[in-house]
Amino acid sequence: MSKCIIPYIEACDQTAEVLSSLAQQFENDGADELLLCEYREDESIQEEFLMKVKAVVKTVDFPVNVGVHVKRFEDVKKAFYTGAKSVVICYEKLDNKQVIEESLKRFGSEQIVVSLDGDEDGISTLKTYGVKKYLVDGSKAANLIGKVAEDAEIFCKVAADNVQESFEQPYLSGIVMEANEVNSIMTMKLTLKSEGYDVNTFESNLDFSEFKLDSNGLIPAVVQDYKTGEVLMLGYMNEESFKMTIATGRMTYYSRSRQELWIKGETSGHYQYVKELKLDCDKDTILAKVKQIGAACHTGNRSCFYTELVSKQYDTVNPYSVFEDVYQVILDRKIHPKEGSYTNYLFDKGIDKILKKCGEEATEIVIAAKNPEVEELKYEISDFLYHCMVLMAERGVDWDDITKELAHRR
Repeated sequence: MSKCIIPYIEACDQTAEVLSSLAQQFENDGADELLLCEYREDESIQEEFLMKVKAVVKTVDFPVNVGVHVKRFEDVKKAFYTGAKSVVICYEKLDNKQVIEESLKRFGSEQIVVSLDGDEDGISTLKTYGVKKYLVDGSKAANLIGKVAEDAEIFCKVAADNVQESFEQPYLSGIVMEANEVNSIMTMKLTLKSEGYDVNTFESNLDFSEFKLDSNGLIPAVVQDYKTGEVLMLGYMNEESFKMTIATGRMTYYSRSRQELWIKGETSGHYQYVKELKLDCDKDTILAKVKQIGAACHTGNRSCFYTELVSKQYDTVNPYSVFEDVYQVILDRKIHPKEGSYTNYLFDKGIDKILKKCGEEATEIVIAAKNPEVEELKYEISDFLYHCMVLMAERGVDWDDITKELAHRR
């Protein structure tokens, strides 16, 4: 199993904007996960920190873990409400150790990490609780072997100059590095990989020699936005650009006009970060799903395919697009009220009226479900979802929050 590299940030008084920017940089540079920490005991500081974490989680796709000061089970629960993958609990700072046991029962051993900063006297108790993930100083990791469960995962805090030494340890699941010590995670991974260490990098399942190329030794690559599926552009790759794309995680092409390699975004900053590469059935076309920064087209348009030739009206049935479109209309009503709008009527009446309507519509669903025909049920579910979206807009929750929470549970 590949060992992961996780930068960690002591949030302290950094803004949500700064933390989000740093998180995006680490994600784009190949970090496997991120750890955000704030262990000060002040409850107002903790509340503010968790709001920042929630903002960060909404801007990135890789897992975000959170380390917070924990007094009671509710603190752990609040931390998970941010959308974090796991919560790191500092064992030495926890007065009521049974909070760990309660958290494990509620959230599972994959989502609770216990940080051990001092001695390991409590390991027998933690083992009894069922703790399977530990975060320790690199110098103490070897002492845990034989004391924790055989299937436990150990993550070590290490300095930049100890990375390779740490990777030599067979028991290690991953390393955690202070963010300001990290220069380039992708470069670090490539170096480790060249030394024979198992790290999470892109690797093609097929060699380039198996691709069917044109007379110039090139293969076309159709590029899509990884979330929306929007076709962004068409580029061409030779073997060198393909291998560079795999190695760096950034789309690299071969320019037929300039007869040279070009990294998309190298001059504009509009990089394309690889999420997935696929080959078609004839092995003569690549489909690249990417995270596009800025515009894909040199004209400044999001997509190169913006010139309409022919068009026929049709309905989109992509569920996410429909939900998002309706939600955006509701949100626009909240920001820009429209006279006579029922949505604005609900916003004007406030949260109690919105909740009352959600309750009424839920009851209507129950009644409709008892009928043999499903038409009424479809109508009532749609009504309920609309009122739920009004509630979401009122409380600052969007579909991104909901889909990430569902994916988290999956």
